Amino acid sequence: MQSKAKLLGHPIHPMLIVFPLGLLATSVAFDIVGLVQGDVEWFRISFWMISAGIIGGLLAAVFGLIDWLAIPSGTRAKGIGLWHGGLNLLVVLLFIGSWAIREGAPDNPGNGAFVLSFIAVLIALVAGWLGGELVDRLGVGVDSGANLDAPNSLSGRPATRSAPELRRAS
Repeated sequence: MQSKAKLLGHPIHPMLIVFPLGLLATSVAFDIVGLVQGDVEWFRISFWMISAGIIGGLLAAVFGLIDWLAIPSGTRAKGIGLWHGGLNLLVVLLFIGSWAIREGAPDNPGNGAFVLSFIAVLIALVAGWLGGELVDRLGVGVDSGANLDAPNSLSGRPATRSAPELRRAS
């Protein structure tokens, strides 16, 4: 099943998720460094990474929702997609909570902010696995003609091999 929201022939949702995922996960790593080193500058950086990660996560969610709405009802993919999206929404909400706690004093987040962020990253791992299940196992967002010799998506040619190409490959 191909993605409904594409840019230059590729699904938009997977292009966008790398930013919030990287920013939010790295914010937790920076919090850990700040805790270990006792240096509040790491907490300030983490605050701004969370800010950008939340915005990016919400943007990626819009395109994920567009793709999810196109999945046929009653399929395993529809259910897995609902869990994937729901867990990712929970991740963003937990980071919003962490951000809100930090907002008044980014250099002194408090234990609640850390707990929310750490739990969110653990949930993000599960949500990411479900996203992989959607793509790698269920083929959501994958061109139906995908193959190892498919032409470039910008070529305007379909990914499906032609009959003469299939005969040569066998």
